[in-house]
Amino acid sequence: MGDTDDSATVSAEEFARAMAALGGFEPAPAVAVGISGGGDSMALVLLLRHWVAERGGRLLALTVDHGLRPESSDEAAAVGAAMARLGIPHRVLRWDGEKPSAGLQAAARAARHRLLAAACDESGILHLALAHHRDDQAETVLLRLARGSGIDGLAGMAAARADGAVRVIRPLLGFSHDRLLATCRAQGVDWIEDPSNHNPRFARARLRAAVDLLGGEGLDATRLGEVARRAGRARAVLEQATAGLLAEAATIHPEGWITLAPAPLLGAPAEVALRGLAQALTAVGGPAHPVRDEALERLLGALADGQGTTLGGCVVRLRRGAVMVAREPVAAMERLSVPPGGRVLWDGRFDLRVSPRHGKPVTVAALGAAGWREWVARLAPEKAPDLPVPVRETLPSLWSATELLGVPMVGGRYGFDADGQDPMDRAIFRPPSSLGRPAFTVVSDRRGII
Repeated sequence: MGDTDDSATVSAEEFARAMAALGGFEPAPAVAVGISGGGDSMALVLLLRHWVAERGGRLLALTVDHGLRPESSDEAAAVGAAMARLGIPHRVLRWDGEKPSAGLQAAARAARHRLLAAACDESGILHLALAHHRDDQAETVLLRLARGSGIDGLAGMAAARADGAVRVIRPLLGFSHDRLLATCRAQGVDWIEDPSNHNPRFARARLRAAVDLLGGEGLDATRLGEVARRAGRARAVLEQATAGLLAEAATIHPEGWITLAPAPLLGAPAEVALRGLAQALTAVGGPAHPVRDEALERLLGALADGQGTTLGGCVVRLRRGAVMVAREPVAAMERLSVPPGGRVLWDGRFDLRVSPRHGKPVTVAALGAAGWREWVARLAPEKAPDLPVPVRETLPSLWSATELLGVPMVGGRYGFDADGQDPMDRAIFRPPSSLGRPAFTVVSDRRGII
């Protein structure tokens, strides 16, 4: 499904084929769409409106107001007015709080995805559509090539991927920016130009300014899309192999740690073993940035020699014949105040709910060595679990000043009281990244990524 005429609109039939290639929709699909008001996202709304209506589904438009420009709130309101004219429900999601001085675009992107995913979850929507297109994909490949990325980076953006409870879909990766603007013009719909798209402060804007030069050397969007398609195909195979390795080797423990059987891990091809280790580290430690390949290679070599280390916020070492991946105690430093009946995500990995029976807010913090000794002394000997030291010290625990109130995961009750009315303290391990996440999905025909 490549572009043959960049002045042509995207037809309903072409778009339906792109959506069918993504698969996985319910009979009456509920879809959310992230809309900035730019031409690409406006075109996606127009195409989705028709596609959803034909199937008896529903569409929700979501706009994130990053608050980075004085006019952003007015622009979000203008998008809402445009959606009202089209008869599409719309919500504005605001990114509150301090904004970083460095890495602003990356932070804004992370905040945008977090807000959009939360809004989908609240609305019971499984699919979040984003308007990245063929030219965005080409820019992504160029940026990652400049940074020395391997297969994963050169695969660009996935057409479909799981993000927690939401599936992120990009049905426009086979269409050019010009065709999307033509689609808006054909339906008499205006759009907002984002000035950051032309701000040389940002790498993507600098690349856009060099498009003609790069295209003259053969690095046009079509060629770069082919690079992404082929790299994505290789990545999909590697991720399938990694999923197979983890299914054989990994055990996830409810206290927030993972063990890996050494034989399949060390017997796997190096690239697959490295990916397996990386996914285990991310699931337990949730590092803000992927662990570098060189560090993973050193870790794999150390494990082969019977040694261990700390990496990605985790302690990794051999324990009782298995590779233990546990949270590093010095990394679990978060302290949160939670009101009675409140719920928080602590340390980025435990879904913790505080019982309403507490008379005042409690502090959630890592148990620590002294806390473990105090808590175990209160239990009957048979109720004290046999846990590794790093796991013990990084368990979520409840405190009132220096008084230890409870450790929801150890020696306590779960669920509700006998009368079924009063929920107890509860903590559930919810890794920031699924250990067995679906393979990277590549959908293509002979002329490019769909």
